[in-house]
Amino acid sequence: MFSNPLYLWFFGFIPVLLAVHFISIRKIERKAMLFANYRAMEHVFGKKILNKNYPLLLIRMLVLVFLILSVAGTVLVYEGFISDFDYAIAMDASASMMAKDYQPTRLGAAKDATAEFIQYTPEGTKISLLSFSGTRLVNQVLTDDKQKLLDSLGSVSVMIEGGTAIGEAIISATETLTNAGKKRAVILLTDGQNNVGTSIDDALSYAKKYNVAVNTIAIGTKEGGKVGDTEFYVGVDTEILKRIAESTGGTFTWAKNTQEIKDAFTKIAGGSEQRIEVDLTGYFMAFALSLFIAELILVNTKFRTIP
Repeated sequence: MFSNPLYLWFFGFIPVLLAVHFISIRKIERKAMLFANYRAMEHVFGKKILNKNYPLLLIRMLVLVFLILSVAGTVLVYEGFISDFDYAIAMDASASMMAKDYQPTRLGAAKDATAEFIQYTPEGTKISLLSFSGTRLVNQVLTDDKQKLLDSLGSVSVMIEGGTAIGEAIISATETLTNAGKKRAVILLTDGQNNVGTSIDDALSYAKKYNVAVNTIAIGTKEGGKVGDTEFYVGVDTEILKRIAESTGGTFTWAKNTQEIKDAFTKIAGGSEQRIEVDLTGYFMAFALSLFIAELILVNTKFRTIP
């Protein structure tokens, strides 16, 4: 597609320029001295000599082609899958997430599923990453750089601060989405035991104020899991997570194993086939400039004419 197709008429000058070029070359060759004749030189050296006018002509024609395509406003149009949302992932990193009812732990399973989600989100989807326990930490601000997100995810570990501040996590996640260019969604992965910080009701009011949907994934089996080598078992509070999701228009999933965490991410990752446009104007202009510089170098070095 072209935003300025009228400029494509300039392609009609290319055959004229080629004709003028070759007519000029023939006239010059007729006037040239005999020892400069290419046929004589080929006979002396025993091999075919490529007239330096041909590669220079090719470069000039390519410069002209790219310039015309650039001023014509060439736009590449294709159908692609686009996510409807930008996301903030808030991951519980409290001591209870070390329970072993998932392999290797609740936190390890959550990180594995999150990494897969990051890798397979459509290009251009922006994601921020937070971890929390009694306090919250923004591990990565909103970005579409998947490698930065994966590196930040790898550094998430259990936090020594006591408690689980789910309300604080919802508010912080919402704040990271302030500059999101699409719909805003939080993905909250936790066992749901809010016990410190801002109340859930205040956090929900804040999220709804900024039209943020909070999708909750409950991590923890019905039987609960033993924390480390202790005899201490922790369960999961699904009711509070269900209320958070329903109140903000998000989805609730009780993921009872690692695969179900991944399935929950798939359900959350909304998107659609959309028309994608890529403006090639700058690229073609850069190609034309590069070729023009290459021609100048060749004319003044390898193809330099001896006076």
